[in-house]
Amino acid sequence: MMVIVLENAPPRLRGRLAVWLLEIRAGVFVGNYSQKVRDMIWGQVADNLEEGNAVMAWASREEGGFSFETLGENRRIPCEMDGVRLVSFLPLPGEDEQGGQEERQADND
Repeated sequence: MMVIVLENAPPRLRGRLAVWLLEIRAGVFVGNYSQKVRDMIWGQVADNLEEGNAVMAWASREEGGFSFETLGENRRIPCEMDGVRLVSFLPLPGEDEQGGQEERQADND
């Protein structure tokens, strides 16, 4: 089983993925293919994504039972901790690393 989620992707990419996968929600595609076909589909996503972003998850023998890859800019950044792939969140613009608003200092010139 594999799942691809697209955000801000061009319509032609969504149409191309619909040839191989079922679009169960806008931008969410599912299917069941071999690694070779999965790699070919991901290559199509990489070649045609433009300014959007994408994530692909598939069943695997890793500890969590799945693996995933990402493309494009997103607040969610894959990271690894003790051999397990996790997702880290970047702060929103204007927030510090603890999730609060940054203190703004006024210029007293």
